[in-house]
Amino acid sequence: MKQHRNAARSNESCRILLIAGQLGGGGLEQQLCYLLQAMDRKVYRPGLVVWNYDDSEVNVRKVRDLGVPIWGYPASASSYWKMMELTRLARRLNPEIIHSYGFFTNFAAYCAARASRAIPLGSIRGEIDLSLSETRPLLGRLSAAFPPDQISNSNAAAKLANKPRGWFKPRRMTVVPNALDLTKFQDAPLPAERPMRLLGIGSLIPLKRWDRLLQIGRELRQRNLPCVVEIAGDGPLRHELESQATRMGIADMVRLLGYRRDIPDLIVRARAVIHTADNEGSPNAVMEAMASGRPVIATDAGDVSRLIENGKTGFVVPREDPELLIRRVVEVVTDDALAARLGIGAKNYAQCEFQLPRLAERTLEAYRSAGWKA
Repeated sequence: MKQHRNAARSNESCRILLIAGQLGGGGLEQQLCYLLQAMDRKVYRPGLVVWNYDDSEVNVRKVRDLGVPIWGYPASASSYWKMMELTRLARRLNPEIIHSYGFFTNFAAYCAARASRAIPLGSIRGEIDLSLSETRPLLGRLSAAFPPDQISNSNAAAKLANKPRGWFKPRRMTVVPNALDLTKFQDAPLPAERPMRLLGIGSLIPLKRWDRLLQIGRELRQRNLPCVVEIAGDGPLRHELESQATRMGIADMVRLLGYRRDIPDLIVRARAVIHTADNEGSPNAVMEAMASGRPVIATDAGDVSRLIENGKTGFVVPREDPELLIRRVVEVVTDDALAARLGIGAKNYAQCEFQLPRLAERTLEAYRSAGWKA
């Protein structure tokens, strides 16, 4: 069994060794790339281990272009083999920090840090991570407790992690909010053409609740409001959503766009971004829409209520209130002044709160709080 090695540097050494489950197109991987982009890579010399490595994944090239070395383990390899390889690598590289950037690799990072005398840090990226403690109790509980210092991008997840659960919880939880490269998002007026585009962004998986967005589409059709529903993302529910749209009689107004690299362009063509998830951390899709000056109508999952000031920068709707969700969408579709006002408020908030340098600054501060003497 061989591991992948991206020989980005001739000397194998790093101060900060990060661990990711994969390098696909999800929000976690995007934030990891943003962190590496914002970090002073000459000073901190980061390296990356990918637990289930696939050279074709979309963020592999981004990491390589930043000059960050990658060590990747085949998805087919056993967890035991990967643990041994990670431990050997950590002893060879002698990093000062080993940071698991996803929940599923927390315990592996802890063990490798113990073997190499590095400072370990783990991650809880959203409320869904902690449900692993119920479905896979051994790994879930170990990952929730070790490393004892963990970072979350979500206040909601951090609060849940700190609930009494014996010793199976972090000793210290630091919240480091997500950030964006704001230069990627355009400043453009709301589009005036009809039909209006309503955009959803995310993986096609059950917890995103795309059925709610299809129900919105059907309601708009019944009200004779000229709209199309676009969903940018891919996943196992694609064929099911296509069939559902056909059964609902709205297949002609629903466009499943698949994975897209041009999300900022899709956003500026949209009237609004609709986020219908049942479970979240701090969703990139909401932040990206706000950075583009587009109103967001979103369910109250994860930290959405912290990102959006209801009625001023968008609308936040209880997950169990589909009627209010539809009503808010109709308001944004039919009221040009309201949509423009929400978009301007969202843009102003994003420019103040989502700045990329803060991601590196707050992450490094979390390392120092864990005992790093950098």
